[in-house]
Amino acid sequence: MVDKILEKTAPSVQLEGAARTKGERTRTRILDIAYDSIVHKGFAATSIEELVEAAGITKSGFFYHFKDKNDLARQLLERFLAEDNAILDTLTERARALCDDPLQSFLVFLNLYAEVMDEMPDLHPGCLVATITYQDQMFDAEVRRMNRESVLALRQRFADWIAAVAESHPPDQVIDVNAMADQVTVIVEGAIILSKALGDRHLMGRQMRLFREHVKTVFGA
Repeated sequence: MVDKILEKTAPSVQLEGAARTKGERTRTRILDIAYDSIVHKGFAATSIEELVEAAGITKSGFFYHFKDKNDLARQLLERFLAEDNAILDTLTERARALCDDPLQSFLVFLNLYAEVMDEMPDLHPGCLVATITYQDQMFDAEVRRMNRESVLALRQRFADWIAAVAESHPPDQVIDVNAMADQVTVIVEGAIILSKALGDRHLMGRQMRLFREHVKTVFGA
């Protein structure tokens, strides 16, 4: 999914080299299978045995790549966050290249983000960050720390941008920059849940565009 998005937004971006060792391919396959299983039925319900069987490897092959199940979760989260940040970085670079004004570039970014959601061929499978949050007792302290820090980093990413928008386009009302930044995450996570509940893959894009209209109203665009 992520490489298709990056290819569409920035053809020169590649997450991995073309040539990978057999071990790297096996590790990637395990991570792919684990992600699909965890977001669909949960971490506790995903066993090492089923991952081994699905990947067509031995148990010793699994433990060659991962110390234990929580190590799998840490590596899975690291990969998920790297892919998510790569998408956001690419969209941000495109938006800022198209417009120097903070407000206009942020509006362009939100539109690009909505387009990415529109172009997903299927319903979003689920967010790993949300999955870990819902089942936090199933994960060790390191995974929970990584998860919390990723949410705070996402807040900071958008808060810095919104603060720059507010400085160049002072709103008529007092705004909470962090709360407004959190809205992006709230919309994405909420839209994933609602789109799956209603079977509507276009819901995510529509919700992001509604937030874009809200931003325009707040800053008088």
